[in-house]
Amino acid sequence: MTPEKNNKTIDTILLIIFVAFLLGINIFLFSGKYLHFDTQGVGIVVAAFLTLAMYSFLYKDNPLFKIAEHIFVGIGMGMGVVLTWLQVIKPLLYKPLIRHAIFDNTPGTPDYILIVPMILGIFMFARLYGKTSWLSRWSFAFIVGGGAGIGIPVIINSLILKQLEPSLQPIFVDWVVTWQSINILLILVGTISVLIYFFFSLPHKGTIGGISRIGIWFLMISFGATFGYTVMGRMSLIIQRIQFLLTDWLHIIK
Repeated sequence: MTPEKNNKTIDTILLIIFVAFLLGINIFLFSGKYLHFDTQGVGIVVAAFLTLAMYSFLYKDNPLFKIAEHIFVGIGMGMGVVLTWLQVIKPLLYKPLIRHAIFDNTPGTPDYILIVPMILGIFMFARLYGKTSWLSRWSFAFIVGGGAGIGIPVIINSLILKQLEPSLQPIFVDWVVTWQSINILLILVGTISVLIYFFFSLPHKGTIGGISRIGIWFLMISFGATFGYTVMGRMSLIIQRIQFLLTDWLHIIK
């Protein structure tokens, strides 16, 4: 037997053992009255299966993970379509415009200006057909242009101007050093040193080099804090899933 076939056999055996283990545990939980055979109990079992199936990817890619992945993508896509209809198309296009064209006794007057965004939205589907795909460029041009026009001022205000405000505040008030003074001083030093680090028109030697090295320290502290915050968020998700498995599913923790 080749190593590849041997690995497939081992994977199949492990998959059968895993499924049998899940069936046995769930039969015991339902028979022992730990779970009730109703919508809530079945939902807990399905959630536990999907959780373990997702984490089975830590071993390797397998059919259980693919099933859970496809379910996740399908549910997400289905929810996206439903929410798009309920929150966008129906209130913003169907009720004020299309309903008037279908039903004669609809109260109010149709908002004909909505014909323009409706046509642009239809143009986006033109990419599915090669000969008319150029029509979608008009739609994407409006999306990119409008998004840039709306987003750039917001980004400048929130990520640049708001960040400059602490640097423009007085460091000392009545020549009294406070924690706020130290905080403002650190923000000022960090901002200047990081900007000098990214200023490549001058060689990073002497004074410029020393200040740029301070900027590197600020950058590393910032990256480390961001990475640590991300890890903490992921760990909280794992802890929540483990608590669900041990409490709601297995009833080991009460």
